[in-house]
Amino acid sequence: MTPKDGKAPKDGKAPKDGKARKPAAPAPGTQPTAVAFLERLKIRQSDVEQAKYQRYFKTGKGDYAEGDFFMGVRMGEVFTLAKEFAAMSMEDIEQLLEQDIHEARAGAVKIMALQTQKKKTTEERRQRLYELFLRKHDRINNWDLVDLGAGRVVGGWLLDKPRDPLYQLARSENMWERRTAIVATSAFIREGQLDDTFAIAEVLLHDPEDLIQKAVGGWIRDAGRSSRERLLAFLDEHAATMPRTTLRYAIEHLGKEQRAYYLTLKDRVFPN
Repeated sequence: MTPKDGKAPKDGKAPKDGKARKPAAPAPGTQPTAVAFLERLKIRQSDVEQAKYQRYFKTGKGDYAEGDFFMGVRMGEVFTLAKEFAAMSMEDIEQLLEQDIHEARAGAVKIMALQTQKKKTTEERRQRLYELFLRKHDRINNWDLVDLGAGRVVGGWLLDKPRDPLYQLARSENMWERRTAIVATSAFIREGQLDDTFAIAEVLLHDPEDLIQKAVGGWIRDAGRSSRERLLAFLDEHAATMPRTTLRYAIEHLGKEQRAYYLTLKDRVFPN
């Protein structure tokens, strides 16, 4: 199984060890702390899910997520918990980000995204969330963590501001920072602002990492929903030389004949 468009595996099945996973609701007045979040995670732990995630997220030696530790909690349950703990303080969010447990960090990033989206959240708070995301990017070190927050937390903050930080990230030696650069443009695409998506795609066009190639292709494809003309112009210029993975993602929503045309351009330059 290979990650596609930053989506976690869809399972929905109950753990096979027969144990119930529905803990009692938190007591009234319970504070949304990192410690309480971790306790709730432990209740939901499943050895079956743990083994599944360790395989899915490529945590073996030499893989992109080497050493990343998964407790074994389904992401849907992590996100449900994040909603319950959405009022968590900045200090506790950071405490979750410092955890070695992947699901704890996923919960932290989801909480950051939820807080950013809330209408009542102040600009000062949004800025602090944005700065925390970038300051702790070494803890946001897998494709799903990037995709959970980059669009809302990073792109959302930069929506009405200069986009220079994204171009710095696009040139980073850290692949997850480079992925953040393109994923963050989701916020711009939603507003019909496509220039930065295509410009950052050019910066990353020949990135050697498969997960960057998929992101670049996926995001210019999504930008193409707003402007098919811009997508086709980009493909006319770059289809022959871009990585095949990027190209296949980018043309996914085109008609059969158009897909064949751009793949033919690629094959003319790099025949099998």
